[in-house]
Parts: sequence; C-alpha cells; structure tokens
Amino acid sequence: MNVLIKSATIIDPKSEFHNATKDILVENGVITKIANAIKNAKSYKEIKLDNLHVSQGWFDSSVSFGEPGFEERETIDNGLETAAHSGFTAIALNPNTNPVIDSNTDISFLNSKAVKSAVSLLPIGALTVKSKGEDLAELYDMSQAGAKAFYDYKKAISNPNLMKIALQYASNFDGLVCSFPQENKIAGNGVMNEHITSTKLGLKGLPALAEALQVARDLFLLEYTGGKLHIPTISTEQSVELIREAKKKKLDVSCSVAIHNLYFTDDVLSEFNTNFKVLPPLRTKKDVDALIEGVKDGTIDMVTSDHTPIDIEEKKVEFDLANYGSIGLESAFGALQNIFTTKKTIDLLTRGKSRFGLKQTPIEIGERANLSLFNPDMSTSFTKTNMRSKSKNAIFENEVLKGKVYGIIANNKAVIIA
Repeated sequence: MNVLIKSATIIDPKSEFHNATKDILVENGVITKIANAIKNAKSYKEIKLDNLHVSQGWFDSSVSFGEPGFEERETIDNGLETAAHSGFTAIALNPNTNPVIDSNTDISFLNSKAVKSAVSLLPIGALTVKSKGEDLAELYDMSQAGAKAFYDYKKAISNPNLMKIALQYASNFDGLVCSFPQENKIAGNGVMNEHITSTKLGLKGLPALAEALQVARDLFLLEYTGGKLHIPTISTEQSVELIREAKKKKLDVSCSVAIHNLYFTDDVLSEFNTNFKVLPPLRTKKDVDALIEGVKDGTIDMVTSDHTPIDIEEKKVEFDLANYGSIGLESAFGALQNIFTTKKTIDLLTRGKSRFGLKQTPIEIGERANLSLFNPDMSTSFTKTNMRSKSKNAIFENEVLKGKVYGIIANNKAVIIA
C-alpha cells in the first residue's frame, strides 16, 4: 500500500513533527518521508482532505460484536469496518458471544477472522469457563493463542477466592485479569443509578456502593496476590478515589471509563429511553465530575466506547426488561471532543495500548504507518443515517458531536471515507 498524505497537521507528542503541517509519504505500509512538500513522482494515490489532521492510531479497550452466535447484532467483518471508519486502528474484543470465547481454538478463530483487516483485533478470553464464574478458563492456553486479557464481560466474579487464584495464576505468564466492578448482592435487580431520579421514575436503583465494594475487594486481593488487574468501566466517585489510593501504593492496577459515563447523568432517563440503559448505569453530576478529574490526573488510564450492539427486539421493550448496552465506536471521537480539547482527546484515544500489549508507533520516518485521520472542527448530528453498525442502539443518537473521522492507515491498508 502506497499513499501520499498531503498537508496533514500531525498530532503526536512523541514525534519531532508534533503540531507541524507536513506531507507524509507511505510506501509498503512504512513512513518513508515527512516534509513540507513531497512530489508524487510515482503517481501514488493522494489523500487531500479538508483540515486534515493525523495522529497515532486510536485504540479501544472494550468492544463487543456478536459473532459467533449473535450475528444479528454485529459481525466481525462489519464491526471491524465500523471501527476503521470510526478512526480505530486496534480494538480489544470482548468474549461475550455464543459460545463464549474461552479456549485456545476460540481465540484462534477470532484472529483468523481479522487477518485481512486494517484494524488489529486483540482478543479477550473469558476469565471463567463459559463466563459462569465457577471455574477458571484455560488462561495460559488462550494467552499462547494471542489472548491479551481475561474478562467475564459485565459479569462480576462473586467468589473472592476465584479472583485471588486468577490473579496468582495469571501472574506466572504476565496475564492481565479484568474484573467487572459490581457486587451483585448489593446491586440486586437495580436497573439505573440509585438516587433521586430513580425514586421519581419508580425504577429500581443500583447503588454506587455495589461498585465501590467490589473495587475495594479486588484491590485488597491484588495487594495480597500481586499480578496485574484491570477494572473496566468504573462509574463512581468512590471508585476513582479507591484506585487513586491503590496507585499510590504502587499496585499494578489500571482502569477505564466508558465515554457515555463522562457525558451523561442519570437525569436523561426521564423519558425511559432504553438506549440510555447501560451497565454500569449513568450516575450523578458529582460522579461525572470525579470521573473527568480522574481522567485528567491519570487515575483513570483509558477511555472506551464500551461498544455493545444490541438488536432492536431487546431494546424496544419496557425499560426494566431491556438489555444493557450502547454502540459507541462511531460517536467516540466527537463525544470526547465535546468534553476535552482535541489534543487531550487524541491522548485519551491512544492511551492504554501498552496495557494490552500493543506497541506505540510514533509518526516518524522508518516507522510502520499506524495512523488515524480526522478533521477536529466539523460538527455533525449523529443520526441513524450515520451509523454503519448493524445494531442502532446508540446512546449518542441525535447528539451534535464535534469532529469528523476520515479513516485510518494501518496494517499496510488504507480505509478512507471520501
């Protein structure tokens, strides 16, 4: 793949060309020249786009599709195409399929499906067999096949001894254990944040306490066992503070937050729109402020779209009965830009790579091209006509989002939106 990128503003603090507007020549997937003006002597395809900016490729640490088993929600092929059009050069794929991804063979299947894609697919294997929370899955075998972490997606490990053993066992091969932050007995049948709004709406509340208790438990276990722990999608002020204190103790813990938990509060549920039914639930303004502060000071290591396609039959029902989840890949960039500056947004979208075993690839001559291309200034309303995902359960539907993604160049391939 050979292309000449014209007049692109480079956003990459690790590059000597940071903040400069340059031409970038990519030959056979490698950046061979960066200069003010490059002549297209070999008649390569030229990329000339309005207000073009480029950065290191973006990464999302929590993405769900559907295949195998739930192809009506999303297929791997279309999901990866959606990720590319959303600016992501790599995604970590959750194991919540049917059957659950919990073996060496399953991991190999995912890798084979993505081999021709511009987007790198990083498989996450289930932590327990069939994600039932009873017996550890084949963690080492899955790691040998390419699993980057182990997680029973959105399912809390209720048995603390099982989590203790998982951390101890995975530490033998530097495995990353993920633990969903929810104490199920406290959470009960809650469907939204337990607060004033849940009382007004007559919906069962899910207390912030349920999250804080599980986070505290897991941090105690991590301190006892050692190992590597990742806590996906925290949502409360207490969680931020607990993890901040754990990092002061030098525990090997990381965490993420879903972008919608930085953006919306539980007040938006007043119309019972099931697109706003997510897990963990939307919380209060105080929680949102604490999460944003945690992102800014580095307590929260990464943001995620927490992209979860759900078909219409499981969303167009009563709020209590609706499935949790929202798609988010396509809205991630624009939503973040409504909260943070462009440079901070790019920082957040490129964080977390090393935690999941990805190499940082600065925009420098001689490096393989791993680039996200975008216009940071254009604002658009995010509607169903913009959605490439098979499922349309979008929490950001009809929001005005800032910025336009042009595509990616990665894995010696270019996916560019005209």
